[in-house]
Amino acid sequence: MAETKPAQLPDWIAAHLAKYLATNGADGHIWNGVPTLLLTTTGRKSGAAQQLPLIYGKDGDHFVIVASRGGAPDHPGWYKNLAALPEVKVQVLADKFSARARTATGAERARLWQAMAKVFPPYEEYKAKTSREIPVVVLERT
Repeated sequence: MAETKPAQLPDWIAAHLAKYLATNGADGHIWNGVPTLLLTTTGRKSGAAQQLPLIYGKDGDHFVIVASRGGAPDHPGWYKNLAALPEVKVQVLADKFSARARTATGAERARLWQAMAKVFPPYEEYKAKTSREIPVVVLERT
C-alpha cells in the first residue's frame, strides 16, 4: 500500500513531510527546534495509508506522540485511525520500522504528558483550550 498524505493537510505540513521524505529526515527531523517523526496510519474508513510528521519524545526505547490537534474539541484523524488499527509505521530520520500504538493512561500518561510539555510547551496551552483529555500515545517497535 502506498503511503499518502491526507488530502486535508495544510501546505506547510505537506511541505514538511515532503522535505523529510526526500532527505530521510536530514531536513525535517528538527522542525522549529523540536524533533519530528513520520507516522503512517491506516485510514479507519478508507483503508489507505496516511502519513504525516508529528512532534515526538522518547521514553526508553519507545517513542511518544501527543494527539493535541492544537486543543481542538475532537481528536485528530490520525489518532482515531490508530485507535481503530494500532499497527503503524514510523520513520525517525532514516530509521523506518513497524510499531504498535497504545494510549498511555494513569500515572504513565501524567509522567509522559509532563515530558512532552517540556519538549513542546504549547501543549499546555492546547490542554487549556479543550475539555477533552488529550491522548498521549506510546509507539512500541514490533
